[in-house]
Amino acid sequence: MSLQNWWLFVLMTFVVSATPGPNMLLVLSNSARFGLRAAMATMVGCMSALLLMMSISAAGLGALLQMFPAVFDALRLAGAAYLAYLGIKSWCAPVHDHMVGTPRLTEASMKSVALFRQGMLVAASNPKAILFAVAFLPQFINPQNPKLPQFGILLSTFAVIEVSWYFVYAMSGKRMAVYLERASVLKVFNRVTGGAFVGFAAMMATVRD
Repeated sequence: MSLQNWWLFVLMTFVVSATPGPNMLLVLSNSARFGLRAAMATMVGCMSALLLMMSISAAGLGALLQMFPAVFDALRLAGAAYLAYLGIKSWCAPVHDHMVGTPRLTEASMKSVALFRQGMLVAASNPKAILFAVAFLPQFINPQNPKLPQFGILLSTFAVIEVSWYFVYAMSGKRMAVYLERASVLKVFNRVTGGAFVGFAAMMATVRD
């Protein structure tokens, strides 16, 4: 892999990772609602799923989804249903006057394992990520050289850039938390994030190869 190709990969990954999507929205939302520690558990879940999916793609299993579109459609619809569930749950989350000034009382009920699982499910809910990895990564690997070291470099680079953007969104969510101490603002925040998740679900449900 040439240095020029690596820098191109860095640039493209930086732009793709920066683009708002379900992962970034979930990190921002959990950080605003439950704090930075909760957001970190969400980040670990998201990254675990993404790295696993990219590894599967590198092993050639991603091409299997292209050969069997019914499997791809089943995964796509299941992911859309889960995002819609998160959206409806956020939209309908109860907000009472007694919550004003104590917006993080629910943090104790949000265990790290649950947040990790939530992040992992959201990140893994879009099988397009596997197909993207299949089409994207091979372009930056020199077939004349050992592939495993090159894949390790690309995967590490992707992880550093992706996690960096997670922290940007998490810190943004943390700054928003002070405004969520007002029940009226928290209700609007729940409706906006819930609507966004439902929107992502609709996009995923209607997307075609």
